[in-house]
Amino acid sequence: MIRFGLRLTVAGGREAVLRLAIIAVAVAFGVGMLLTAVAGMSGVERQNDRYGWANAAVQPDGQGPLWWQLRVDSYDKRAIGRVDLAAAGPGAPVPPGLPRLPGPGEFYVSPALRDLLATEPADQLGARFPGHIAGTIGPAALPAPDSLVAVAGYAPAELSKRPGAVRVSRIPDGPPANCPGGCWAGIPTSGLQLILAVVAAALIFPLLILVGSATRLNATRREQRFAAMRLVGATPRQVSTVAAVESMVSALAGTVGGFGLFYGFRDMLAAIPFTGAPMFPSDLSPGVAGTLAVAVGVPVAAALVARFALRRVRISPLGVSRRVTPRPPRAYRLIPLALGIAELAYFIGRKPDSTNGQVLAFLPGILIVMAGLVVAGPWLTMAGSRLLARRARRPESLIAARRLADDPKAGFRAVGGLVLALFVTSVAVGVMTTLAADHHQPGVGYNGELGLIFREQRTAPTGPVVPAGLPDLPGVRAVAVVRVAPDDLPRPPGRADMFFFPDGLAACADVARTTGARQCEPGAEVAWVWSDLVGPDEFTGPWPAADLPAARLRALPAMSLVAETDGTAAAVERARTVITAAYPTRWGPITPAEWEADGAKVFDGWQRLADVVVLTSLAIAGLSLAVTVAGGLAERKRPFSMLRLTGMSLGTLRRVVALESLTPLLTAALVSAGAGFLCAHLFLEAQMDLSLRAPGVGYYVIVAFGLAVSVAVILSMLPLLRRVTGPEAARND
Repeated sequence: MIRFGLRLTVAGGREAVLRLAIIAVAVAFGVGMLLTAVAGMSGVERQNDRYGWANAAVQPDGQGPLWWQLRVDSYDKRAIGRVDLAAAGPGAPVPPGLPRLPGPGEFYVSPALRDLLATEPADQLGARFPGHIAGTIGPAALPAPDSLVAVAGYAPAELSKRPGAVRVSRIPDGPPANCPGGCWAGIPTSGLQLILAVVAAALIFPLLILVGSATRLNATRREQRFAAMRLVGATPRQVSTVAAVESMVSALAGTVGGFGLFYGFRDMLAAIPFTGAPMFPSDLSPGVAGTLAVAVGVPVAAALVARFALRRVRISPLGVSRRVTPRPPRAYRLIPLALGIAELAYFIGRKPDSTNGQVLAFLPGILIVMAGLVVAGPWLTMAGSRLLARRARRPESLIAARRLADDPKAGFRAVGGLVLALFVTSVAVGVMTTLAADHHQPGVGYNGELGLIFREQRTAPTGPVVPAGLPDLPGVRAVAVVRVAPDDLPRPPGRADMFFFPDGLAACADVARTTGARQCEPGAEVAWVWSDLVGPDEFTGPWPAADLPAARLRALPAMSLVAETDGTAAAVERARTVITAAYPTRWGPITPAEWEADGAKVFDGWQRLADVVVLTSLAIAGLSLAVTVAGGLAERKRPFSMLRLTGMSLGTLRRVVALESLTPLLTAALVSAGAGFLCAHLFLEAQMDLSLRAPGVGYYVIVAFGLAVSVAVILSMLPLLRRVTGPEAARND
């Protein structure tokens, strides 16, 4: 029967070959997008893992053979990951990507940093590194092709005296579970698993609808052919085997084409920085498990869809010809949708502590809601058709409403993918709009300011803090030092209970030389200040005077060092180089723009992931709609031809087809968008204690664009009516 099924697959002439080609192309696009999603999840994890080696200090070993200090520097708003190390004995581990440990006065650099060092002035970048370049760091230690990474060698006697340097005995191969002193990292793993789980869920359903729509092309004609086989003696099992072979041939061809599309465009996909940085093409690999799941799962899914579609033939060979109007869908189809929403609402105030627990809490709710939309779609279509019938004023409206009421499942099937895409879009936009509003914080510092925060008070310098030569650099206007206030220093009268009150001290003579900072109260010698000399918006007025002689400031540990420049990149980088050389701390000096960019790194990564999900789901939905509308016209060519023979004009028939597609689309779209925003609100309330914010204009542009493309797809198929509704199509086969 398998050989017979293969012969039957291509024995239908041009029509059969065209159908197979359409199914294969649709499946190829679906498989290509599914592979992109699976490989993207794997790629983000691999990229995140390659930050891990630099964080060896989170597992210190007091007797380890390697001194280790992680440092995070910056250049022109780009982060530089740097590790300073020194071998303290034999058996010191070698970081990944290096042939050996750098000796004192040597350093290895990434290709991007090597190119930067070759083009930028030494006093702005090169002087931060000791000695000469010993080689290039390999991809095993680089999160991205354009990562700026350096590994510098020092003598043990020098490195061991630095604050933050520790001895280690092993180098991790993945991101640490926690970072007490801060880590050099990408998107946090704690949020990554939840995000990727939602991404996968958002793409699987539209892909299943696309594959199902493609494999159902010309289903009526195939049902009739299989029914004839039953009448001449074929068993249900033999018919199922032939149907499975026929579906799997096109699905296998589409699967092979999908793999070709994915690997053909993989380099372009890897260059998209949806995590904030591009990936290596090798990172975008679905892996053995993902490859087998897609390569086997898609053809098997196609065979199962074909088997389900032929259930009437399996019951009786006359089940195809004896067609009756199916029972209308009942309101109980709304129950799964309500259950999914209730599941999400249950976790408000009950958020699990672990990431895996959060995945198990929120992912099933999202999946149930998406499944509920598919289950409720026919009932919503029927409700829309009844509303259309009550308001019908023209024949095409009445005919379209009657046809939708006869088979609301078929009417919704054409737009199911787009309805899910609109749900995904609403959830993504609702969550990201709210996070964007919550993420916005008042600016830190002012233009031209470069600040170094001494995070550890016990190792902070005292006495003279300003590095030699810093005030004399071109473009440096002023330098001020903020000191840690003694615990016994009282606040000014009337301000003892203020919440937003500065906790640092600075000499007003230094503050007066700055032009962008807030100034001291008149007559003050020492003032209470924030570490950036600006403070939050909630604090207004001049810096209040502190009851402390200026001579005592030098004995207090430094809280921050603030250098005011003219704002040019050259002045900022020169000052940063001098400060970095004087104070090799884990976190180097940073500008307000870099501070905000670093804080927005995670948010931007989530935003790009949301954009990828929205665009991919819309693309899948568009393909599903095109395949389903084209297949629907071919399936219904005989009843359409009969309408033409009764005198209906071609224009009226086209309006009937358009209304049949648009009615379920608009009806279900309203419910889908509402469900999407409701799920976004419940997720935000449960996970982050945030309330949903109204979407901006961008959301309505995306929705309008998606609906416009859908209408265009439907209208583009209408010219086929002239070809498929000729008198010859009205005869019985």
